[in-house]
Amino acid sequence: MPKATLFIVTAPSGAGKTSLVKALVEHDERLCVSISHTTRPKRPSEQDGVNYHFVDESSFMEMLRAGEFFESAEVYGNHYGTSQTWVNQKLTEGTDVILEIDWQGAAQIRNLNPAACSIFILPPSLETLTTRLQERAQDDAETIENRMRQAADEISHVAEADFMVVNDDFNTALNDIRAIIRSHRLTAKAQQANLSELLTGLSRGK
Repeated sequence: MPKATLFIVTAPSGAGKTSLVKALVEHDERLCVSISHTTRPKRPSEQDGVNYHFVDESSFMEMLRAGEFFESAEVYGNHYGTSQTWVNQKLTEGTDVILEIDWQGAAQIRNLNPAACSIFILPPSLETLTTRLQERAQDDAETIENRMRQAADEISHVAEADFMVVNDDFNTALNDIRAIIRSHRLTAKAQQANLSELLTGLSRGK
């Protein structure tokens, strides 16, 4: 039985998901983020094996046919997938894992792992989302317009998540997510797995 929790973080592009997750794992030794495989071109600021495992489409499809992905999805014409073996190993070791995935992948994960905890990050407004995408300076105007159309569809699935966090102020949103993770670790079910020896001793009067 896994001793840790799988956390799903979903958000439209530009809502601040990646920055929030990076800040979370930097200060929590019990938490790590899964590095997805993708066919998306690498951006100048990204590193292979750090931000993503960048692969060509034929390699991705070969892995998909071999059943190596926990979940997979096509987003903006690119393929993304999460390694099933890696995630299960981390959970068994007792390390909580965060998956940064879109709503399609989140739905697949919830079906495979109903115990997973899903968090949806919302922007304070669509205007703010547009501004963030423009200031990021990673996409041209056509791509940003397409991302904004996709954002409306993504946000329509927000009710499927367990928690919603609005990323208006970064530190407030970060503390909200930390509170979600901490409270989830303190549930009776999670504590039974992590404190099995203590509970056995207490029940025996030792």
